[in-house]
Amino acid sequence: MHRRTLMLGLIATFAALPAAATDTVILENARVFDGRRDLGIVDVVLQGERILHVGKANDAQRRDARRIDYTGKHLLPGLVSNHSHVGNTGGLEHGDRFYTRDVVVRDLQQFQRYGVTTVTSLGMNGDAFASIRAEVRNDPGLGAQLYGAGAGIGAVAGAPPTQIMGLANDPVARPATPDEARAAVRAQKVAGVDVIKLWVDDLGGRFPMMAPEIYRAAIDEAHRVDLRVAAHIHDHAQAADLVDAGVDIIAHGIRDAAISPALVKAMKDKGTWYIPTVNIDEANYLYAENPAWLQTPFLRHALPEAVATRWQDPQWQAQQLAGANIPGARKAVAMNLRNLRTLREGGVDIGFGTDSGAMPQRVIGFAEHRELELMTTAGFTSAQALAVATSEAARLQGLNDRGIVAVGKRADLLVLDADPLQDILNTRRIHAVWQAGRQVSDGPSDVTHAP
Repeated sequence: MHRRTLMLGLIATFAALPAAATDTVILENARVFDGRRDLGIVDVVLQGERILHVGKANDAQRRDARRIDYTGKHLLPGLVSNHSHVGNTGGLEHGDRFYTRDVVVRDLQQFQRYGVTTVTSLGMNGDAFASIRAEVRNDPGLGAQLYGAGAGIGAVAGAPPTQIMGLANDPVARPATPDEARAAVRAQKVAGVDVIKLWVDDLGGRFPMMAPEIYRAAIDEAHRVDLRVAAHIHDHAQAADLVDAGVDIIAHGIRDAAISPALVKAMKDKGTWYIPTVNIDEANYLYAENPAWLQTPFLRHALPEAVATRWQDPQWQAQQLAGANIPGARKAVAMNLRNLRTLREGGVDIGFGTDSGAMPQRVIGFAEHRELELMTTAGFTSAQALAVATSEAARLQGLNDRGIVAVGKRADLLVLDADPLQDILNTRRIHAVWQAGRQVSDGPSDVTHAP
């Protein structure tokens, strides 16, 4: 066993041990970005799973505290993903047959190693979702905290397409009438979902689109039972009608056309959130186009062996880049970035997500750091991008206990070896990850992946 792997195992073992409520830890001398602004070099005092103090620790706090010197380090809140998936992949394959407790925990632990401490799994979750969510909520050693939409609500014979998504035992509700849509929402409310997910997309005309009367009934019923609604879309027309219908979250970027001033205004006026997921299309060509990245530890540690082996094959790289879908994917990325810039300038609330985990090329952990980089190409400063991925992403989910380094908040923290405000790529230089007041990881590692 590698020495580093052994040490990580010991860290995980100790992290799983219950901490006394009075345990105090002082993270000293780090430069802190609190999720909104740069606080400079301060101490962060933890007690149990919460932040007790931000500033210079006093003598009383130092007495009997465990002290960790983070001189030269940079500390920020753990990242919050508003749109990912868990339990959907195994090596080169994907589908609902992988949705087990162990696979979900595997994915949540990978998110955690990459500094993502809260994950919303936005649809295609199996029947075990609620029990797994409850288990991991109480044990930081099991990975990022889990929220989600349960299975979600899709279109009859449409999105999410069962064959393409490998849904052999399709868990997705597919109502054919408005009354069935309302019943599906109520059933998911009883099951304890955190949000309702709708798929409103014909995938380029290949599948039936969910009818407006279906999604309008679902949105209305969700609001009646105090649930918010996130909608998978691709095109401007569906996004505009969903905003008119009162949808709370547009869960993917608009990629077919430039967003209209009228829609920007409507989203701003209604408080509709927008999650661009730029990486979702870029992932179709990114790794074939940049084979040298596969040798970098930050990406390599995120890949199962079978995926890494295939992606390093020059023949696969050439075939992937020659695919008929690649020109369309490139156009989609360019339009997505253009629309993201327009929405940022229009003051629309932006959330953070990548669709990571839905398919093998949507790489858990790496995708989130790539998305931060893409946001800066759309005009965000590094601080603005980090705010979206921390404080704003927490606000989207109504989680007022995280996303900010402040007194009383959860001690979900990411510690870096270099300044992300100077270069967003420095988010990849992970030194440590803390969750609920415990150090749970020292970042991506040589974890053994399945073939």
